[in-house]
Amino acid sequence: MGAHLQPLALRLLALTFPLVAKGFPDETLEKAAKSEGYCSRILRAQGTRREGYNEFSLRVEGDPEFYKPGNSYRVTLSAATPAYFRGFTLIALKEGKEGDKEEDHAGSFQIIDEEETQFMSNCPVAVTESTPRRRTRIQVFWTAPPTGTGCVILKASIVQKRIIYFQDEGSLTKKICEQDSASEGVTEKPILDCCACGTAKYRLTFYGNWSEKTHPKDFPRRTNHWSAIIGSSHSKNYILWEYGGYASEGVKQVAELGSPVKMEEEIRQQSDEVLTVIKAKAQWPAWQPLNVRAAPSAEFSVDRHRHLMSFLTMLGPSPDWNVGLSAEDLCTKDCGWVQKVVQDLIPWDAGTDSGVTYESPNKPTVPQEKIRPLTSLDHPQSPFYDPEGGSIKLVARVVIERIARKGEQCNIVPDSIDDIVADLAPEEKEEDDTPETCIYSNWSPWSACSSSTCEKGKRMRQRMLKAQLDLSVPCPDTQDFQPCMGPGCSDEDGSTCMMSDWITWSPCSVSCGMGTRSRERYVKQFPEDGSMCKVPTEETEKCVVNEECSPSSCLVTEWGEWDECSASCGTGMKRRHRMIKMTPADGSMCKAETTEAEKCMMPECHTIPCLLSPWSEWSDCSVTCGKGMRTRQRMLKSAAELGDCNEELEQAEKCMLPECPIDCELTEWSQWSECNTSCGKGHMIRTRMIKIEPQFGGAACPETVQRTKCRVRKCLRGAGMEKRRWKEAREKRRSEQAKKNLESEQYPVCRLKPWTAWTECSSLCGGGIQERYMLVKKRSKSTQFTSCKDKKELRACNVHPC
Repeated sequence: MGAHLQPLALRLLALTFPLVAKGFPDETLEKAAKSEGYCSRILRAQGTRREGYNEFSLRVEGDPEFYKPGNSYRVTLSAATPAYFRGFTLIALKEGKEGDKEEDHAGSFQIIDEEETQFMSNCPVAVTESTPRRRTRIQVFWTAPPTGTGCVILKASIVQKRIIYFQDEGSLTKKICEQDSASEGVTEKPILDCCACGTAKYRLTFYGNWSEKTHPKDFPRRTNHWSAIIGSSHSKNYILWEYGGYASEGVKQVAELGSPVKMEEEIRQQSDEVLTVIKAKAQWPAWQPLNVRAAPSAEFSVDRHRHLMSFLTMLGPSPDWNVGLSAEDLCTKDCGWVQKVVQDLIPWDAGTDSGVTYESPNKPTVPQEKIRPLTSLDHPQSPFYDPEGGSIKLVARVVIERIARKGEQCNIVPDSIDDIVADLAPEEKEEDDTPETCIYSNWSPWSACSSSTCEKGKRMRQRMLKAQLDLSVPCPDTQDFQPCMGPGCSDEDGSTCMMSDWITWSPCSVSCGMGTRSRERYVKQFPEDGSMCKVPTEETEKCVVNEECSPSSCLVTEWGEWDECSASCGTGMKRRHRMIKMTPADGSMCKAETTEAEKCMMPECHTIPCLLSPWSEWSDCSVTCGKGMRTRQRMLKSAAELGDCNEELEQAEKCMLPECPIDCELTEWSQWSECNTSCGKGHMIRTRMIKIEPQFGGAACPETVQRTKCRVRKCLRGAGMEKRRWKEAREKRRSEQAKKNLESEQYPVCRLKPWTAWTECSSLCGGGIQERYMLVKKRSKSTQFTSCKDKKELRACNVHPC
């Protein structure tokens, strides 16, 4: 840690004691750093003030004038584009104190991102950078001190190259005083009236970063998601939610159920205080790479009266945990509109459920508690628990970016050029307040202007109403009109030149060697005040075609445009091509390159750890019926510069097809029984047993009993005759039995015991097996009957589902 802090400490010391820095080596500086209170010397470090220091700012979320003891506030230190800073120091002092003593400092900081921030080793109450590098913003939480502390001064220092900015007043110092103890309830967040003019349109983009990789403890693999985003742009007279306040019924339903319906109803009931309802779809699962699923976004507008925005979304499943912004002010003190807001988000507790894990059973909090940020020390079973009290890893980031302004603007400090261009784009300035219950076709193109001169006219576009889902909600007109003037006319300032876009570059002036090429544009409207247009209408640059102009060289075309970069973030490659127009006159091979490649740099890969192709379709199930497995794959597309990618490239899951049909199985037919009469007509039967019952649509069991007719000699009349017949039958049976005994002595047979009882079923449900046995009673010693073996039968049992 000390090695990381040393560059900042030395810079501070060098500027604090310039004579020492010039006359003594670094060893002296290091000793000086240890010899007196490091915190106090930081406070005395003063950089040379110069114009432009307002490009750095220290901000407390909500811009409160008062703090409530024990409450947590997000503190952001940022640099306006294109400025940046390499190092910083952030402290909180009691008003009027020098910082020499530990008791001079007020409250405590909580680290949000350990890769960006850390506590100073020689001044543990201060926050500094983890590693010196270019950065444009950092965030920490500050917990307000106990009652009776009084006003607190938050101070920041900025290190940029060898310049230190450190102010007692201005944009790097914030004074915030203790709230009067007599005021109860919601924390007061005084919000200044907005002095901006016109309206501004913004796009909110939500980047979820909650996944098993970033938050592995008890991560809910199957049900993780973000609920639908719900919020609004609103006035200071209406607050959706805030730290220290109580959740409304709408906030409660979002927090516990992920349902935005009640919240939207509450918002629409505040129609006079709300300009736009902000909505975006839910995300299942919670995280996927941006090349697989775009981040959810929503557009909204603000005006002078309704210049705040708030939103929330549930981290699901959870007891009542959410992320969001509360009363984010998009109006600047310079009477303009904020250009961009980037906020990292940690989860907060709505105070309506007392569960401590993602999937805790419902446990209503009675009485209801106030909304508060989650911490790593809330409960040992919490997925965010850290016994050392470390920071909670960020679960999301929200980016709010201005995309258009409409109407006359009155900002004191002019916007940057990029904003002015965005402001002039008419297609981005349109407000769409169409109710969701009105379904329209797309707008047609604009018609030609009704005026062909520089007199003002109108142009029109149309759309068709396809459906009106709620007849009680009126649908806007299907026609739209806009003022316009004839070609070449403009209502801009009278001294302005209106220019066309550049026409494409002309071909190179030579087909071999170095030449020139040019492009032109023309004046669409000359200044009305009669002044000359000083804007250039032609540009010329050098071009090289076929560098070698000899008989052995070949003629090639100019290089084409560069292809897109092969990487969407980080370092990639781009290529361009040209064609051979004529081979060398001497018949030799053309040595000119037709493809050229070079490295290209895209924005740093902050939100995507690695780039992956979309998942393939699931394979067929490994079985045709019953339970099996199926798989899917994806490929790694990241450039090597992005480092190792630990994302899985293959997934497998169980698949269940209809159960396999089981046909009925039967034993062999038994021998025919004797005729059931001793004389005359009768019948005899044979049977077979069911070994396995049919299941899941298998073939049904056929008959198990067969009957056939039999006929014995005619019956004689009279009792004597009947008695005689019975004796003959008995003698016949004895004769047959004697014959069998004789045969068995000559040819031994296999004798078996009766069937045993069925065994217990092998499973209580879902299909099991029962067995029974017929054991050999007496085995023959003859080698002719070695096949005399025990018999076994199986049958299905307990086939009902579990």
